Amino acid sequence: MEKIILSNDPKILIDEFIKKYSFYTDEEKSKIILAWDFLVELSEGKESFDGNPFFLHPYRVALIVADYHLDYEAVIASFFHNVFKLDNISEQLLKNNLSDSVYNIILNLDRISKIHVNTKTLDQADAVRKMFFAIANDMRVILVKLAERVDLMRNLKSFDEQTQKQISQQILDVWAPLADRLGIKQGKNELEDLSLKYLNNDAYLQIKSIVAAKKDERSEYLEKAKQSIYKAATKVGIEVSISSRAKHFYSIYQKMRKRNKEAGELYDLLAMRILCNTNSDCYTLLGIVHNLWKPLEGRFKDYIAMPKANGYQSLHTTVMAEGRPLEIQIRTKEMHNIAEHGVASHWLYKKGSTNDKVDIKSLPLVNQIQQLCEEHISDDALFNELKNNLLKDKIVVFTPNGDVKQLPVGATAIDFAYSIHSDIGLKISGAKADGKIIPLSEPLKNTQIIEIITNPNSHPTENQLQHVVTYKARQKINWWLSTNGEQSKVVSKVEEEVKGNRSHKKGLKKNEKPTLQHSGKIRIGNTTNFIITMSKCCNPKFPDDIIGYVSKARGITIHKKSCYIYNRIPAREFRSVEVEWDEN
Repeated sequence: MEKIILSNDPKILIDEFIKKYSFYTDEEKSKIILAWDFLVELSEGKESFDGNPFFLHPYRVALIVADYHLDYEAVIASFFHNVFKLDNISEQLLKNNLSDSVYNIILNLDRISKIHVNTKTLDQADAVRKMFFAIANDMRVILVKLAERVDLMRNLKSFDEQTQKQISQQILDVWAPLADRLGIKQGKNELEDLSLKYLNNDAYLQIKSIVAAKKDERSEYLEKAKQSIYKAATKVGIEVSISSRAKHFYSIYQKMRKRNKEAGELYDLLAMRILCNTNSDCYTLLGIVHNLWKPLEGRFKDYIAMPKANGYQSLHTTVMAEGRPLEIQIRTKEMHNIAEHGVASHWLYKKGSTNDKVDIKSLPLVNQIQQLCEEHISDDALFNELKNNLLKDKIVVFTPNGDVKQLPVGATAIDFAYSIHSDIGLKISGAKADGKIIPLSEPLKNTQIIEIITNPNSHPTENQLQHVVTYKARQKINWWLSTNGEQSKVVSKVEEEVKGNRSHKKGLKKNEKPTLQHSGKIRIGNTTNFIITMSKCCNPKFPDDIIGYVSKARGITIHKKSCYIYNRIPAREFRSVEVEWDEN
């Protein structure tokens, strides 16, 4: 979005604000005007970072906050979000002239205002901790801060090139993902697009040019698709509202990088949104769309049945319409309000109705933040959890009982085990995804059913730390390793034994092979056609409880599950498979 040109007359500005955002009550409007007059008085003769009157930047932030449909207290807090940059402004002065709620928002905004983040380090880690506490106490603090970041990016040309790039990278690292996790879609998209403008201007201009050049072609294509849907929906008596757009620039840029193509070579740049009245209408319309055009395999997502962590609900599908991919979103009007405003919809004015508002306390992000605030972890660990877990894209997986677990992209079965219960994570020995054995190091995929296999003799290893992404898993593994230091001596001894066995194998003659025992009585799943070796360390015999260990040269080595040597092999879980005696 281009920089908005505003009047420098404070009376004109507040009159325009009140006129534009008429949904505030008369009493609330009066409080907004009084607060504005107070700010203008305090900042008389002062300038902002862009050389404009000081009050103009807070005013622009308030416009964004009002666009999010936040309540009047958030608007007033926007006026004063940076007031401590003025001389002779005391906390007592603000406290005497503003409500307690507004005053607390302003204080928290000031406490996190000095946060500086780059891709690898945190300059002021304590600021992030304060931000976390601010989120837990009053979500409006972060929503106002996000609005301030949006205005900053809109006016970033006032800074030198190096500062532009630093701020833009910070936006991509923290603030845009945070907006996404809070469901502030409009803010997230704008932050990403503007960051791209300063971090890779050539790509930005290229995408902008291509999108603009194909505007007429796109309009004709989308209008034809719209009419087809309207006609089909009318036949079944469903009232719909349809809008269309080109995908935002940063989304296109990501596709370019992922597919190693120029913007002009991409075709799936179009998106259409269908709004209807009920959930059942959504699914009926999905069927209509799939009858009109062929859906692309693997491109359907049901966020109505399985909402995102930020409360987002919608049906997503991609179809081939007129030989071109077209992404279609189908949702109710209530879902749309939440999709556009995210947690901000908690404060939306709905004329007494709260059915479609996001329950902030139920959001996984908020619950995770509150849990972190209660734990005594370092500032660096807190920041890493923010950046690498809480703000990461999420996947949804299921327990065998159908319980839903949300994990960051890249999470493994080990992370999943600890998300269920620490005791399960500590005793994990293997895992299945959709009924099939998977390595514990393998990232989980969306909608998989995960089953954890435990062994009372299993315990965490240092190798597991290389394959977990969640704070809880890392914390519990490190705790076990630090409190069971003596185990490392045993592990080292076992490693030597394992190396000794390998050395023995190296001493074999050139054409000599290890003696393999093909019993024909070992089954893995429904298959018995495997090369197996009965371990000599425990000499398993029917009907002992057994486990398989994938050897590099001897096929699958069979151990007793209680085998001392097997249970001390470092990182054995990554090469273990479930086996059983075949009695057929």
